Amino acid sequence: MESRLKILGHPVHPMLVMFPVALLFTAVLFDVVDTVGGPDLLGEVAYWNITVGLIGGLLAAVAGSFDLLAIPTGTRAKRVGLLHAGANLAVILLFAAIWVVRLNADSRAAGGALLVVEVVAVAILGISAWLGGELVDRLGVGVDRDAGLDAPSSLRPQAATNRTGEAR
Repeated sequence: MESRLKILGHPVHPMLVMFPVALLFTAVLFDVVDTVGGPDLLGEVAYWNITVGLIGGLLAAVAGSFDLLAIPTGTRAKRVGLLHAGANLAVILLFAAIWVVRLNADSRAAGGALLVVEVVAVAILGISAWLGGELVDRLGVGVDRDAGLDAPSSLRPQAATNRTGEAR
């Protein structure tokens, strides 16, 4: 199935997801370096990466919602899409909580428990990114009019098949 939201023929959601993923992952790296003795500036930069990453994540979520709502119910693609959306919601909520805690703090540095929450959130983000790849690369969601919305998981070793189920 093709994306419902496109710019110049290309689906919007995949264009938007790279920014929040990169910003949030980089924020965690900066916070780790800051925590182990790096420059104090890195905590501040990490905070602003989280800020912009959250904005980008919300924009990507809106675009992804258009595609998710268009996936037929009862398909594997719908189940994977819901898991992908739920994982992303968890990531946004965790980073939003981190952002709120750091908003009015004397120091924008994470450290301690906040850093642990960031690492957990990035781990969930990694799982969600894999699920997004499964949706696009394996199931063709958003990019292929004749998508195999019930294709088996790419983690299952089996013969490759075409869209009608015949072995290639």
